[in-house]
Amino acid sequence: MKWHRFPKSPVFPANHEWKVEKRTNAYESDVTALVRAMVQDDSIREDQRAAWERWRNEAGSKGTS
Repeated sequence: MKWHRFPKSPVFPANHEWKVEKRTNAYESDVTALVRAMVQDDSIREDQRAAWERWRNEAGSKGTS
């Protein structure tokens, strides 16, 4: 993937509310529940996957030049 053509991150309206449901079978903090709910959104999941791939590829290429 060419990084100058990297896809734009998703933008949500300021009043967007995430549907957060904490796990009932074990303790889960509010923050963990929010992050889990956000990653279930396909656009965020894809954005984070692409960011991870970019970071991983850039971290590996720094020592080769």
